Amino acid sequence: MTLPHTGRALADAVPVPYWLDRPDRPDPLPPLTGPQHADLLVIGGGYSGLWAALLAKQADPDRDVLLVDAGTCGWAASGRNGGFCAASLTHGLANGVDRFPDEVGELERLGRENLDAIAATVAEFGIDCDFERTGELAVAVAPYQLAGLAADAELAGRYGHRVRLLDRDEVRAEVNSPTYLGGMVDADRVAMLDPAKLAWGLRRACIELGVRVHEHTRVTGLRADGGALLARTAGGPDAAPGSVRARRVVLATNAFPPLLRRLRAYVVPVYDHVLMTEPLTPAQRDAIGWRNRQGLADTANQFHYYRITADGRILFGGYDAVYHYGNRVAPELEQRHATFTTLAEHFFTTFPQLADVRFSHRWGGVIDTCTRFCPFFGTAYGGRLAYAAGYTGLGVGATRFGARVLLDLLAGGDTPLTRLDLVRTKPLPFPPEPVRAIGINLTRWSLARADARDGRRDLWLRTLDRLGLGFDS
Repeated sequence: MTLPHTGRALADAVPVPYWLDRPDRPDPLPPLTGPQHADLLVIGGGYSGLWAALLAKQADPDRDVLLVDAGTCGWAASGRNGGFCAASLTHGLANGVDRFPDEVGELERLGRENLDAIAATVAEFGIDCDFERTGELAVAVAPYQLAGLAADAELAGRYGHRVRLLDRDEVRAEVNSPTYLGGMVDADRVAMLDPAKLAWGLRRACIELGVRVHEHTRVTGLRADGGALLARTAGGPDAAPGSVRARRVVLATNAFPPLLRRLRAYVVPVYDHVLMTEPLTPAQRDAIGWRNRQGLADTANQFHYYRITADGRILFGGYDAVYHYGNRVAPELEQRHATFTTLAEHFFTTFPQLADVRFSHRWGGVIDTCTRFCPFFGTAYGGRLAYAAGYTGLGVGATRFGARVLLDLLAGGDTPLTRLDLVRTKPLPFPPEPVRAIGINLTRWSLARADARDGRRDLWLRTLDRLGLGFDS
């Protein structure tokens, strides 16, 4: 049943991502026109592409690096996520243990080093993205989830993570919600940040180092051209077409239809939706506590994630993971009234003491997911192109590591990163339609059913678990 104040709370929420709705956002750069040449062409101006361009230029200042994006840098997933920058490269430790048991210790070490390197880059280039190493608090909101938290804490301890279990009173002393029954604090493997400001800061750093950046430049085709690759581009109705002949190419297009046909079976675009509140008053902040500003997530199958922003708002997202038949991606799919209503109801259930809070923004966007829920990598065109995809929502941090992998793959050498099973192996492909849509939607229904049945997984979910295809939202 819809709470009586839910409609009022959503009435004035503007349908754009809060992070991107700012007067101080950078002006767009002109589209690419005419024929161009480059040592390295980066297709995609999200985190993956920006990190690849930055790291390539840092490694070799004389390398001619050119980056293009169909919109503006950070306009898609990189500018509309929750701002959780995690050390995990494998979408959580448990997923890493299940899929890469022989090297998960090394992956955990690399992930921690990667998070430290992101913090160092933010400091080096003066990127004002509200980077806070506050950690994360996982909360149990149903009795069956307490056992899962205990198991997660035991596993994390085996790999040297600084975690601590909290009982009901302890977790509510951290963040005051009547729904919390227990929690687990991960002290230092998650940072909170402003995602759009990180993307804009990386863009500025790239330009300062000499990377050529063209926005509103869509790559329409890619083909071999002698010992190089030729990318055809379009810059909109008022811009002449262009082309780039490049010795090497990084393909970093996330969940959008890939230029490589082979990738279409491996990546599914799933829509995630988010609400942002107006800034809380001092009295409202006192009512919930949350003094330590951790990122929060509950541990249901269909989970919520939420955090406090620098200006005292609450971002509240997750739960629904919506797939549209045929891998459809379109701007109109970013707004879904039923999901926003559900999120608002869940917000007020979590924080009934905030019943008078209103939402200022509502938005959605696509996440690129694959069947192993963490990134995969590969090359094409005889090693002249490298790609990464499948980050499944944890790309804020892992994309920097992924960019390192891509540059190693393009260099063609045998390195510690290219020897990893994470890099050498691929996830299982998704089936074609209509089986793909049937399977995804059946999984979503079964996950909701499991949450309503004290976590008991039905035959479909148990079958997916046995096949290594266990799925969450």
